[in-house]
Amino acid sequence: MITACRFRHSSARAFARSVFLSALTASFVICAGAAHADPGTKTYLELKEKGLIYNENGWTDYVEAIGHRLLEADGINPDKFIFIVQDDPGVNAFAMPDGLIVVFRGLLPYLRSEDELAGVIGHEIGHILGRHVGRNRRNVFLTNLGGFLGSIATGTSAVWDMTNAVASTIISGYGREYELEADEYGAEFLAKAGYAPYAMIDAIQALKDHELYQKELSNRPIVYHGLFATHPRNDKRLHELVQQVQGRIPATLAEPVDDFWAKMDGMAFGDEAATGLIRDQTYYHGALRIVVEFPEGWSVINTASEVVGRAPGGSQDAVIGMQRQNAPATPQSPEDYVKETLKRDDVASGEALTINDRAAYIGEIEVKAGNAQRKTIGILYYGDAVYVFRGEVGPGGDPETFDEHFRSTMEAFRPMSAEDLAQAKSQRIQVIPVEPGMTYRQLAQRSSIKRAGEETLRVINGHHPNGEPRPGDYVKIVN
Repeated sequence: MITACRFRHSSARAFARSVFLSALTASFVICAGAAHADPGTKTYLELKEKGLIYNENGWTDYVEAIGHRLLEADGINPDKFIFIVQDDPGVNAFAMPDGLIVVFRGLLPYLRSEDELAGVIGHEIGHILGRHVGRNRRNVFLTNLGGFLGSIATGTSAVWDMTNAVASTIISGYGREYELEADEYGAEFLAKAGYAPYAMIDAIQALKDHELYQKELSNRPIVYHGLFATHPRNDKRLHELVQQVQGRIPATLAEPVDDFWAKMDGMAFGDEAATGLIRDQTYYHGALRIVVEFPEGWSVINTASEVVGRAPGGSQDAVIGMQRQNAPATPQSPEDYVKETLKRDDVASGEALTINDRAAYIGEIEVKAGNAQRKTIGILYYGDAVYVFRGEVGPGGDPETFDEHFRSTMEAFRPMSAEDLAQAKSQRIQVIPVEPGMTYRQLAQRSSIKRAGEETLRVINGHHPNGEPRPGDYVKIVN
């Protein structure tokens, strides 16, 4: 039985809701699509400014419409809330105390219906109405989010991983009591809005399967907050709270806001661009928001420390590498950076220049040993980082052509545009009907997933650990 010491009765919950909404109205103002500088709205404005709100195929609009339906069904003014999809491959979501609800793009492929998505959104609204963030004394992290987001697109590496870590810190410590309370809120929202309350359990189960899969794959589970140590389908208290709201379901379930499966078709999948992606001679980094193009016909590889391009004949012809380094503690010109930070005293001559309105420098290094005809170093300032280019032309190459290629490679370094970002996100969800005899092993052979493709397809389709697609159903594959 659900006891009053763990869950507030409906009247108490309604009182808490009214107190919260009064406070929210007093502290949260939205005018013409902008919000004042509360921590959550700061986060929203910075995400928007840096292009990190994911609205391909209308996904943020879709999440917002579902959130509004849930709130309006409970008599709550939706204008006090902001709903977004953050362009982040992490499997997570979080809520800010002033009404910002963030769903990560990476969570969406693991859901299978609008009802499940509504369950996730309702759960996050529940954390706000239950005032769990304040009660859990996590506000220190909220005030630091602005500074954290300021690092995005300024050259900080592993931004996506940092996003997951910060968000997880904010939301992972609510504890079982508050998570179940948020689930109770969510189940109530689902019932009142005409969704199936048991979708709450299905959504949690899908994300629990993802957690178990990650643990099997790398022994480093990525835990979505609210998940239990055991399978949600076996959790007695969770089922009791869902059954508690079953009687409040309207006689007819509501029509979906939109076609969930149609919107899923074509969605960006995974974090390939976040860690660096090569397409022909072009290198994209979605987290750093940079693009660099090497000369046509060159082969390009991405190592742990640098991006390297090689001329068709190999290192005997020419090679150019690019590394990212932290900016100096005190202001330095690019030329001074070579001498004072890199401690290079072998630069025979050089040239200061400007590339895309950013300070740069190209210098020729004295060749004291080896068979290189020429060695060159280049420095380019971008954001709070320094990009160091190194190159050399071997005995089989042409020094003049190499000089042109080295300069053109530095000049091809640019901030990532929206078109570049779309190109970099090459992995996409494709929704297909299942034909008789199809297996996940067969589908994985058609997939662009490089690691554990069969297992990944099972997880995103709700068939973990050993299920198979059923003829007549729709399944998600990744291409």
